[in-house]
Amino acid sequence: MSENNKRIVNEVNDALANNRVEDFLKHCSDDVVWRLVGEKSTNGIKEIRDWMAQMKGAEPPKFTVDEMIAESDSVVCRGDMTMKDQEGVEGKYSYCDFYHFKNGKIAQLDSYVIRLKPEGEGRRTANA
Repeated sequence: MSENNKRIVNEVNDALANNRVEDFLKHCSDDVVWRLVGEKSTNGIKEIRDWMAQMKGAEPPKFTVDEMIAESDSVVCRGDMTMKDQEGVEGKYSYCDFYHFKNGKIAQLDSYVIRLKPEGEGRRTANA
């Protein structure tokens, strides 16, 4: 089961990297929940399809998968990515996605995405 779920996550990542929304959605349950933690939650295939349609024509994110761990009905995938904001400015991010499967389909996806500071921008310390 874990190996099959990892295969699905690899297919999903490829679909998302190439703006193939339907190839992503075919792996989701009808009532899938996609939470962009700290931003929004999108519920169900129709709502996700509508949300992703708003990005039609936008350049898809470029990302690497640095680690993937599968256990039982869950897969965790983490890495780095670059993507452009609404003004077309490219930013660098780190992400961690938690996929939860039910009956061979993605039932929940929790995405943690953190924008990295541009090079040269100082980091704050606890004393700053």
